Amino acid sequence: MGDIAVSVRELGKRYRIAHQGKPYGRLTESLAGAARTPIDRLRGRPRNRSEWFWALKDVTFDVKRGDVVGIVGRNGAGKSTLLKLLSRITEPTVGRADLHGRVASLLEVGTGFHPELSGRENIYLSGSVLGMRREETRRRFDEIVDFAEVEQFLDTPVKRYSSGMAVRLGFAVAAHLETEILIVDEVLAVGDAAFQTKCLSKMEDVSHDGRTILFVSHNMAAVESLCSKGVLLSEGKVLTDGSAVDIVARYAEQGLTLADESIGDRLDRRGSGRLRFTGVEASLRTGSDSHIELSYEGDDALRNVDIAIGLFTTRGEGVANLYTASTGNTFHWLPEKGSVVCHLPRASLVPGHYRANVYCTVNGEVADWVLDAVVVEVTDGDYFGTGKTPPSGYGSVLVNNHWEAHGDGGTQAGS
Repeated sequence: MGDIAVSVRELGKRYRIAHQGKPYGRLTESLAGAARTPIDRLRGRPRNRSEWFWALKDVTFDVKRGDVVGIVGRNGAGKSTLLKLLSRITEPTVGRADLHGRVASLLEVGTGFHPELSGRENIYLSGSVLGMRREETRRRFDEIVDFAEVEQFLDTPVKRYSSGMAVRLGFAVAAHLETEILIVDEVLAVGDAAFQTKCLSKMEDVSHDGRTILFVSHNMAAVESLCSKGVLLSEGKVLTDGSAVDIVARYAEQGLTLADESIGDRLDRRGSGRLRFTGVEASLRTGSDSHIELSYEGDDALRNVDIAIGLFTTRGEGVANLYTASTGNTFHWLPEKGSVVCHLPRASLVPGHYRANVYCTVNGEVADWVLDAVVVEVTDGDYFGTGKTPPSGYGSVLVNNHWEAHGDGGTQAGS
């Protein structure tokens, strides 16, 4: 076991989930229901049902020292649950996980930080939690501050940091303190593009120092470039493990099965539920007027509704963000049940399959947010009107372009 950094054996975690007749309701309905509960019990009426849900089950794998392993899978596959178990944030229901060495985790914004303490104090607190002497933390202090770019706010309580600032400091602490195992969740997506690139570069440097990294991300390009190995989770179980390249390919194949699943049945969603997406219908053809239609159900007070559709390649690379607020199409009122349609004149997407996230807010509050909600297909078409399609593998969006040459004979347009 000397070369094993992480050993997971038959690990499982289950939760009890409750079911109500109506999954979402207004506050007045909830209060009335609470008042009726004692009466219903006396009269023998059925109460809300509950059942056990296995978020993770029978997970077994090993990670060698110095390996960089990508944990991938669609939302609800159990990735974050696995990392919480490995980080000792929650206890497993069955099985065990042995980690050999000091562990630093970055699973959520501000993980391990005390909100009332300043950034400076939290750096030393984190070092102490990891079992490091104050002198060890002081030796890396300047590097941490320089990397996080928060020197101006170092003595400000962390509760006043933006989410981006908290992530920068959290990652800087986790990456620079002297630990043997680094666990990083998708939380890096909160940072801006420049900082994400900086973090990926730092993780690459850390891996060259012989430290073990477990990395969860939906960005398959990052997983493929950073990781040597991967583990693919599906419905709480290990579907397969192997080289990062093979795992990314299997993940892309797995994504295509989403097209057969109803979005209305998905449980791995966020939001208040005031509006809930129930279906997706897409008709997309390159170069043709296309549309994506989202059906929904909601309450009777749907005011100031904004809706977004995020399109990604099957490898997780961002392609487009279709957002009502950006185009001035906010819905000031919507009926309780219906559908909204996003029109794409002369769709400029390259033929292929795309994963879609759907998101909406009601009066500024997140009502529904489903990641990997569905896979949509863009069929082949003639975008440029030439009967020719650009070769695949060079991007996902077609851009109108015009060519001309300049020389001694004047200007000549391409034809």
